Amino acid sequence: MTRIRHLNEDGTPRYTNRLERQTSPYLRQHAHNPVDWYPWGPEAFAAARESGRPVHLSVGYSACHWCHVMAEESFEDEATAALLNEHFVNIKVDREERPDVDHIYMNAVQMLTGRGGWPMTMFLTPDGKPFYGGTYFPPEDRHGLPSFRRVLLAIAQAYHEKPEEVQKTVGQLMSGLQRMEGLQPSGQALDTSLLSDAAAKLSGAYDETYGGIGQAPKFPNEAVFELFLRVYRGTGERRYLDMVLHTLRQMARGGIYDQLGGGFHRYSVDERWLVPHFEKMLYDNAQLVPLYLSAFQLSDERFFADVARDVLEYVAREMRSAEGGFYSTQDADSEGEEGKFFLWDVSEVRHLLGDEKAEIVCRYWDVSEHGNFERRNILHVTLEIEQLAKMFRREVEGVRQVVAEARCKLFGARAQRTKPGLDDKMLTAWNALMISAYAKAAEVLVEPRWQQIAVDAVAFVEARLQRGDRLLSTYKDGVAKLNGYLDDYAFFVAALLDVFETVQDRRYLDRASGLADCMIAHFWDAQAGGFFFTSDDHEALIVRSKPAFDGSIPSGNSVAARALLRLYHYTERPEYLEHAQALLRLYAGPMREQPFGFANMLCAVDFYTQKPHEVVVVGTHEASAPLLQQIRRTYLPNRTLSVVDPLQGASLPPLLQGKGQLDGKPTVYVCHNRTCSAPVTEWEVLHPLLQG
Repeated sequence: MTRIRHLNEDGTPRYTNRLERQTSPYLRQHAHNPVDWYPWGPEAFAAARESGRPVHLSVGYSACHWCHVMAEESFEDEATAALLNEHFVNIKVDREERPDVDHIYMNAVQMLTGRGGWPMTMFLTPDGKPFYGGTYFPPEDRHGLPSFRRVLLAIAQAYHEKPEEVQKTVGQLMSGLQRMEGLQPSGQALDTSLLSDAAAKLSGAYDETYGGIGQAPKFPNEAVFELFLRVYRGTGERRYLDMVLHTLRQMARGGIYDQLGGGFHRYSVDERWLVPHFEKMLYDNAQLVPLYLSAFQLSDERFFADVARDVLEYVAREMRSAEGGFYSTQDADSEGEEGKFFLWDVSEVRHLLGDEKAEIVCRYWDVSEHGNFERRNILHVTLEIEQLAKMFRREVEGVRQVVAEARCKLFGARAQRTKPGLDDKMLTAWNALMISAYAKAAEVLVEPRWQQIAVDAVAFVEARLQRGDRLLSTYKDGVAKLNGYLDDYAFFVAALLDVFETVQDRRYLDRASGLADCMIAHFWDAQAGGFFFTSDDHEALIVRSKPAFDGSIPSGNSVAARALLRLYHYTERPEYLEHAQALLRLYAGPMREQPFGFANMLCAVDFYTQKPHEVVVVGTHEASAPLLQQIRRTYLPNRTLSVVDPLQGASLPPLLQGKGQLDGKPTVYVCHNRTCSAPVTEWEVLHPLLQG
């Protein structure tokens, strides 16, 4: 046992276990539990085999509120720790570092209980096979849940006294896990009806009052709303656009959005977007930025651009490392209380602003004496500035200025509080999502600083997390480790393509192609099609997963499909199209049956069936800037963009060989489905070509 007991200055015991040597902030949070924790690895399973004890696997992440609760109630409790140490070999896993492990055992939990979530609690045989599990267990029996200690004793007894029953459960779960990964191509057609049928089904769950899909708890569901925008563009059905715009307004006015500092919290516990789970995840903000930018492109409302801008400013300020990479999460808790950093009292607002301005601001953000969350207040917008001005009989611009100044003062005062914890590990996949967000914002809003942030983040990943043509998954404190997963490759290939389209430096396209080749070589399932989550030289786990459902981030298979289609249209290499087609055909049946879980892959189907507008601008970057700006302000979800500088002798795509500038002006060709337009030099003529 490596658990070491020390005494604090007050005489209370303090322990140190193996997790102290880990880089994960989440694992290190448990380094001083009295539990004899192991990190995931062969040492733990060898100990289980040698001792004849089952494995207790606990999976969570640093920003998870209920993970903190269970840690305080059970893992920091000496009596509970004694039971764990006596009867089990205990493994703690950071799900953000080991999504491969998390995916397998979360599937097992859902088969056992019908639901999932974190903290995840699993019990395994010494060869890693699951036989019982759940999520959060309380310290005493309550709310229909048995106490954790009662569960531990029952599991230990069953494992030793009823081995036949344990093995029967193991067999059932392993069969179920293997079936989940054994999908075969359905033979169903890939056509536009897939999208229209899926959108119709999903819109049936739309909340007409508050926006969003379903009721409480309510998540952003970014891919669903991207699908709605694509269906709107393809069909002209205005209701799909209206659903997206309404949802994005409601979210940005709600408590799920940080009204002072920018950035979105993880999700809302209520249907109104008022009370969030207060953690801020890099991946949510990375996915919401492009969605708000698309809303801006389609509506021309600055509101949506301003929200995207504020999110990016928040990330640059608080989630970006000096090396150029992006941190993972900010915690929900500070000083041991959920959301404390973000909550306000009327007295605080009055003290900072004075009574007259405070009255206006409190009405705007719903700050009251009785509060809207545990007798305190979550800031959320209750009415428009124009309505506020009318209510207080003030000029609109004067009220707007009062609110803007109050935002600065409250933000400054809040900055003096104890900040939520920061998980400062940097993950390749999540960094790639944020690179794509900055690249798109640089295009749409013409912001050179954001382009530079995207370029710097690519350089960070390539310097710290890439070894030749292979990627690593996580980086912290100068240490990069763990083989890259499918998400790392697919998301980074997509990010490189986004940066290429923004910067128009072909080196990014070449790098994307090289990594895509590596992804195909090491992750592709040559028998059934689709990509495995782990590479062919990855650690052997009890099953080799092939996840396709969207979760809090889109599935790696869906991102890979669209990235390969984009690469095909840039490079004309047929293997990219062939792999994308095989992947989409594999999931055609599930996409039709379960569209909610496949929204992002349905977006790839849209790219495949509609074919992209291949836009080629012949001209110098400087001279082409006005036309490029108009092209980039246009909502074109299926688009490739190449800028060919005739002064540098750059080669034209095969379709445009022998064609160049018209009258020496920047000239645009729009190709679609292998047919190219006549040369165009004026926006008025070009715009209709992009709408076709």
